[in-house]
Amino acid sequence: MSGVAVTIAVVIIILVVAVLLFGKLRTSVFFTVKTQENVVVERFGKFKKVARPGLNTKVPFIETTSRPISLRVQQLEVNIESKTKDNVFVTVPVAVQYVVEEDNVADAYYRLANSEEQIRSYVFDTVRSALSGLTLDTAFESKDDIAENVERRLSESMKRYGFKIVSTLVTDITPDQRVRDSMNSINAAQRDKVAAQSLAEADKIKRVTQAQAESEAMRLHGEGVAAQRKAIATGIAEQYAKLQEVGIDKTAEQLLMMTQYFDTMQNVAQEGRSNVLFMPSNPGGLGEMGQEIRNALFAANAADEGSHLPAPQGRDDAGDDSRRSSGGTGGTNVPPQPTTPPADRSGQYAGGQNQGGSRQGAGGQGRPGQGQSQHGGQGHSDPRSAAQSAVRAAAEQWRNRRGGNQG
Repeated sequence: MSGVAVTIAVVIIILVVAVLLFGKLRTSVFFTVKTQENVVVERFGKFKKVARPGLNTKVPFIETTSRPISLRVQQLEVNIESKTKDNVFVTVPVAVQYVVEEDNVADAYYRLANSEEQIRSYVFDTVRSALSGLTLDTAFESKDDIAENVERRLSESMKRYGFKIVSTLVTDITPDQRVRDSMNSINAAQRDKVAAQSLAEADKIKRVTQAQAESEAMRLHGEGVAAQRKAIATGIAEQYAKLQEVGIDKTAEQLLMMTQYFDTMQNVAQEGRSNVLFMPSNPGGLGEMGQEIRNALFAANAADEGSHLPAPQGRDDAGDDSRRSSGGTGGTNVPPQPTTPPADRSGQYAGGQNQGGSRQGAGGQGRPGQGQSQHGGQGHSDPRSAAQSAVRAAAEQWRNRRGGNQG
């Protein structure tokens, strides 16, 4: 009985040992590799093979496996402090994306003890050498060029170690805070300058456009005034020609022109908004205007009645002296002549005053008083009404003379 028990115990011990040995052999002989990973198998410390993803075997107690080597894309971020060509210190963050080449897993495993530090060293050297030849403004514009330069140099250097550089990104170039503040001030000043130039240009365009509009308005106004004056001149010429055709003498014509003058003054007084009263240019203009009207009236009457009607007396002191001088030298009466008032006003007054003086120097006859009593009321009435009456009288006399000649 005791012998059977001993046998059973031995069998159990053998089974336990077998299980333990099998488990040990299982882990030593069979192993698995995950996707996107590789494992290096060494025999007595020497490279034997690279185990691919899946179930793999090895000789127990003879071959060993390394840690898994990832074939995924990895990213290394490096912050580089450097100085530009214009002595500005900047911080350049660089992101390097790299991967282990599947065909060069052994090189990546054996040739580089620390791949990240190796890549970091190459990035530092490449970026600093690039920034040393660039100013700050140029560096901002050349971020892509710097990234391409780093990627090209890293690819050439890391390829022989079994690494492939996927891409290199220069995410930013950050200068010192004081430099950033200065740059912001400069940019703000430039923006203000551009804004001021734009506002000045807009104001210039506005002023030029306004000046052009005013110039065009003045030109059109001048053309309108010129056309108006041309039409007035044409009308006066036509009127003058018609008066000459029908036989109206110049005295009646001048009375008609004076009537038009008074019509114009009346329109200005009625329709105009100005408080200015248009007067003759010389101080004696009012007296001269009345004298012209009286001369025209007496000249028109004298043309029909001959020498029976006296000429009007002058009102100024010069006329009195002329009359006194004429009366002292001659005692005969000089009949008034139907003359047209000349263009020179001084001649008009001189003629009218001498006639009046001659009449007065004839011995103080009652003719001057009679003339004044006949026409004095008209001299002091409305000049426009007097001129119109004189025109109508002259026209009636002309028609009577024409009818008498035809008879």
